[in-house]
Amino acid sequence: MHMRVLNMDWVPVVFVTFKVFALGTAMFFAIKWHYDRGEKGDRRAVLRAGGKMAAVFALAVLGVGLIAFVLSSMLGLDLRLP
Repeated sequence: MHMRVLNMDWVPVVFVTFKVFALGTAMFFAIKWHYDRGEKGDRRAVLRAGGKMAAVFALAVLGVGLIAFVLSSMLGLDLRLP
C-alpha cells in the first residue's frame, strides 16, 4: 500500500511539466507568428487583435472564477479565509 502512494507522487509533476512545456511552445509560436505578421506593415491591426484577445482572456478568467465561486457556494463549501 505504501508503494502505491509513492508511485502517485510523480503524476502531478509530470502533468504540470507537460502543461508548461506545451503552453510555452504554443505561446512561442503564437508570438512568433504575430510578430512576423506585424513586420509586414500591419502592426496596428496586430496590436488591436492582441488587445482584444487579452480582454477576452481576462473576461474568461473572471467568468470561470465567478462560476466556480457560485458553484462552490451552492455546494456548501466554506469559502472564508483563515
